[in-house]
Amino acid sequence: MMRLWLGVFCFLFLHIGAHAFAILPGDSLNHQEITEQAILNATVQTCRALAVAEGVNFNFPAQPYTAENVAAACGASQSLKTFSQAIKSITLRNIRVDIRYFFNSSYHVDEEMFVQGKGIITEGIAAVKASNRMENYETARQILGEIMHPLQDFYSHSNWVELGKTVPNSNLIRAESSIGNIADESRATCRSCDGDDCTNNILEDIIEEQILTSGYFGIVPIVSTKPPGKCSHGGGIDQTSKIEPKGGINKDSFKSEHGHLHTQAANVAIAATSQLLEDVRLAAGERPFLEYVYLIMDQCFIISVGFCLILVQLFVYLRMVGIARGSSRALCFVTDTSKSMSDDIAVVKTVTSSIIERYKGTENEPSLYILVPFSDPGFGPLIRTSDANLFKNIVDSLTTTGGGDKEEMSLSGLQLALTSAPFSSEIFLFTDAPAKDEQLKNTVIALIERTQTVVNFMVTDTVETNRRKRRSINQSQARAINEPEAQLYRDLAHASGGQAIEVTKAQLPVAAAIIAQSASSSVVTLLQASRSPGQTDSFTFIVDQTVTNLRVYITGKSVTFTLTSPTGASQQSTDSSGSLINNLQQVGNFITAQLQKQVGKWKMEMVSTNPYTLRVIGQSSVDFLFDFVVPSEGPFGGFDTLDTRPRAGVTGRLLVSITGSDSATVNEVALVESSAGSEEITGAVASQGDGDYLVQFDMMPEVEFSVRVKGRVQGSSNDFQRQSSTNFRASNLTLTADSENILIPGTPVSVPFTVSWTGSDGNVTIRASNNKGFDLTSPSMLFLKGGNSTNGTVTLSAPTNTPSGSDVILTIEAETPDGTDSNYIVLRFSILNSNGDFSHPDCELLNLQSNCPENCSKSTWKLDVRVTDGDNGAGVDRVSLIQGNGTYNTSLEAGTGNITLVSYTASCCAPEMELLVIDRVGNVGSCLFSARDSVSISVSQSLSLCLSIVALGYLLLN
Repeated sequence: MMRLWLGVFCFLFLHIGAHAFAILPGDSLNHQEITEQAILNATVQTCRALAVAEGVNFNFPAQPYTAENVAAACGASQSLKTFSQAIKSITLRNIRVDIRYFFNSSYHVDEEMFVQGKGIITEGIAAVKASNRMENYETARQILGEIMHPLQDFYSHSNWVELGKTVPNSNLIRAESSIGNIADESRATCRSCDGDDCTNNILEDIIEEQILTSGYFGIVPIVSTKPPGKCSHGGGIDQTSKIEPKGGINKDSFKSEHGHLHTQAANVAIAATSQLLEDVRLAAGERPFLEYVYLIMDQCFIISVGFCLILVQLFVYLRMVGIARGSSRALCFVTDTSKSMSDDIAVVKTVTSSIIERYKGTENEPSLYILVPFSDPGFGPLIRTSDANLFKNIVDSLTTTGGGDKEEMSLSGLQLALTSAPFSSEIFLFTDAPAKDEQLKNTVIALIERTQTVVNFMVTDTVETNRRKRRSINQSQARAINEPEAQLYRDLAHASGGQAIEVTKAQLPVAAAIIAQSASSSVVTLLQASRSPGQTDSFTFIVDQTVTNLRVYITGKSVTFTLTSPTGASQQSTDSSGSLINNLQQVGNFITAQLQKQVGKWKMEMVSTNPYTLRVIGQSSVDFLFDFVVPSEGPFGGFDTLDTRPRAGVTGRLLVSITGSDSATVNEVALVESSAGSEEITGAVASQGDGDYLVQFDMMPEVEFSVRVKGRVQGSSNDFQRQSSTNFRASNLTLTADSENILIPGTPVSVPFTVSWTGSDGNVTIRASNNKGFDLTSPSMLFLKGGNSTNGTVTLSAPTNTPSGSDVILTIEAETPDGTDSNYIVLRFSILNSNGDFSHPDCELLNLQSNCPENCSKSTWKLDVRVTDGDNGAGVDRVSLIQGNGTYNTSLEAGTGNITLVSYTASCCAPEMELLVIDRVGNVGSCLFSARDSVSISVSQSLSLCLSIVALGYLLLN
């Protein structure tokens, strides 16, 4: 049994296939495949360990592993889209390093920059662990992707494999350890070689003395800094490889000079990436522990706290990669708490309770609950929990106060929710007041576009709804939301693909109950459209076999429609006896209809002279992810994802991925005009393999648009159709910015940015904001000559007391002189306190009493251990028993708050015990003690042994 728990702690990663180091798929193996396979491997083994811990069977998915079959094996098919999105986020960040840091040798461990490359890795690991402890998983993913790049490049660009090493260098991810003997700057490492005869160009003494070296790289020979006798990276564009000693040592592809070692280097890189993921998993913090303890309460108390901690670590890792028990969707409420909202708050409480009770214990149970209150002048704090009962109690405790003036801080509350909710969430905002902070409109739209989040506004007390109330006109008009104020909420709802539902307070419970039905998992959009001004128009949408729970949502005044099914049957919205609509309801400006499912093409004719929105949704596992991308300007080609709006009027590209079916193919991707008409731009679709498609459009539209994908699942007789709920815009303004993604409290970070415009000369308005209210400086205006660019700088600073793991979202906006066009860039930073603690806690054996006879059942052994984090450490966070079934007690040493004493007594029949020790910044280690030979293994030795087991297991199964 004890060996089983050691296996849970140091689980082995199974081999999937050989992959390596190019940017995009092709004949070469690539970073994307290394990263994807390592994540899939780690996730399979995490789910297996969780199943073992819970005493249930686990069936390994068929190989090769895919996101679909891994999610299914984990019992989390409903998390497939978020799992796929998390993998995509990590891999794209990895690929971006080759594009944005192409000439920075530290990120590629070139030019013997081992110390610098390791520094990037270990600082990033600290930030990832801190972000996970604060449940800022998207920030963790972005940093994780970046640090995987130099980690993987180490095995292709250095001579580690040539030195005869067959397992990863675990010290690359351990800040206090040496990665080996690095060649002195003056020491020669290579001899010249030509063509394919470069297999033995590394000098014999370098190999014999186990000296580390890596190749130099440069594309301009005149400015090459390659010292005499040093190795080159090699390849066609590396000009240093043409300087003595000629040739190269990289293993990036089979065609590289050392391409005969390509597969071996790739396998070790996958194993090293698995080690990194294991180290991150072990550092689960106390806050996630409290969030998950309700899920595993019985098992924790029945077995041990150490057992409970193992389960928590597994849960936190799965959350980081987008897998959750129940639905992967978050239930997010942003609510006005001013005094006039008493009735509305009661509805929020009722809806919350209804959703929780309806979905509890089902696959549609939300995995995360978020609440952001707002009033005036305050908003927040944001409350985030995985505990449904806790969330219900928090909502039940909401009270209303204040609200003497008309406006409230609604957009500030929404901004906070948008920067904290997971990708592709759905937010419900309740208010009866206009926005006091309407200047945040463009910032909120930018965040909606970046997160592809649906925002539904439940608005009471508008002028329109007040006309139906029986109270004085003067009183109504004094408090009611007027038409321009209501239009702000409609614009934001339209941008997100949500509804701006305007009802009386008496109608709110009915409207909220209807819209809350979309909180279920696997919601997909089949059709998204709006018309402003209103007009008669026809829309079509395709229903495929995988779609269930088909619904139509309409907002607008005096709207009628005629629905025609694939069989040609028709039903008007005024006809209550037709066969196509199971249930039709209207409340305020909101109409919803539940449709009878028929597979095939449907038609819907809308009639109204007033503005209206139309959305058709259903539930299906088949969906799509996409990113706007631009070609890399680097010599290796490839594509970089955009953090901004794409450029209007020029060629544009999308990277599209299908989720939910390994056999689905895409046959059409179109950009569909959102508001005024039915214009479409269809792109040229090129498969990239593994369900990815690169789509090129001859010209990005000047008008607002959504993305529509059509395709077919293998074996199906009908196409599927999916459309983005979010509406997007291209821009004639180009905005670029880049910065390190780690922010040290008290140390300002400068973010340089560049704005260019094709229009005439003028002053471009600049707005910069962040979701935490941190101090920042920014120009408010920049003069821009038409057709040229100009530069600016935003400076951001986090207070010195900001906790590690917090994140801050910086949004920079640029607007043309006439205010008709704008663009933005959204940057995410992780807060990391610079206390310099990268060392693992240490174990000191104080006492060991072991005299075990042959008959072990009649005797016990004892030990006392002291765990410290050193004089300059952040402090011991926790010590847990992860192997052994004896009596285990911990206490703080008298007079200190940084030393933990451990006492342990066990039967001689269980002669081994192991402690997991973690400090307050996430440095992880373990201490192994044995009664048999009275020896102990230190923290670093034990953890290195564990990580070596992970890597060795991967390679043996390869």
